[in-house]
Amino acid sequence: MDPLLEGGAALQERDYTLIIDKSNDMYKSESGSYKSPWELMQNSILALATECEKLDLDGITVYLFSDYFKRYDHVTSADLAHIFLENQPSGKTNLAAALKDAIDTYFERRALDIAKPNGETILVVTAGDIEDPDLVKQLIISTSNNLEQDESPQLYCVASDGHNYCTSNCGLVS
Repeated sequence: MDPLLEGGAALQERDYTLIIDKSNDMYKSESGSYKSPWELMQNSILALATECEKLDLDGITVYLFSDYFKRYDHVTSADLAHIFLENQPSGKTNLAAALKDAIDTYFERRALDIAKPNGETILVVTAGDIEDPDLVKQLIISTSNNLEQDESPQLYCVASDGHNYCTSNCGLVS
């Protein structure tokens, strides 16, 4: 089944945000692997971004986070390749600040009536133990309490190295 052709209208008219871990944990390679999680996830993220930009024609939003975060707006997959080249993993895994900014930005756009009709999908990619997981949990709970029935944003988390950091640290779907 092709979700775009058979009932996938909810995937369209939606903003897509990628929040990508660039902490030192993304630099550490697993034993037996010659590539770091940072290197391994880039092709997958580029492929995902290519699909997202087909649905989000004004470009996706990308956050890179470690000790601090940086937000890139209206990103294409070509832009993302340059972003990866310009950034190297370092620092801690401070997801809370980037996630808060992404959620706050969604609510600001919604309040101004410029959010897309089907809301937003936020995808978090990490390979490390999240700093202050209780703060992230509280942010998710607070966001859930401020949503209207059946409203976006949708939040997903992917552990880039196969571990279950997302659910064990924050209760996120992985």
